Amino acid sequence: MDTNNIKIQDKQTIIIYRNYTSPNLNISKVLKLKNFLKKMGHKFILANNMKLAIKLGLDGVYIPSFNKKYDHLSYSTYSNFIIIGSAHNLKEIKIKEKQKVQSIFISSLFKKNKNYLGLNKFKIISRYTKKKIVALGGVSKNNLKKIELINISGFAGISFFE
Repeated sequence: MDTNNIKIQDKQTIIIYRNYTSPNLNISKVLKLKNFLKKMGHKFILANNMKLAIKLGLDGVYIPSFNKKYDHLSYSTYSNFIIIGSAHNLKEIKIKEKQKVQSIFISSLFKKNKNYLGLNKFKIISRYTKKKIVALGGVSKNNLKKIELINISGFAGISFFE
């Protein structure tokens, strides 16, 4: 496990572990990463498996845009457990609100894929919720200044932190 990129991150950086390509989650790898991140002072969130996130004592769960279920609402969580979700449009934002997420990742801000919004559409749809908004998609050091033009509580990215 390469931890060099994590070591240089700000303490406010939250790490999300997601692996949609492998059907089996390596629990020992997740626990090893949890312990490392705890020592580094980072919060650690598991994608799309609330039951396991609670069982392993992680800091929270990330509910991706394709997960439209509400079964996670039946679980008891501990204080400071974080539930975040992602959305690409207004309909998905409303689903995430019903799923009772605390923050919503809205994408894609800059990455020109099928979910591309751009700054203007991003600003418009983010106004339709009172949840904290996190910008996602194509954020780089080159366009970081443009993020100041939108009202967000943070940004997320894979390539930005690599």
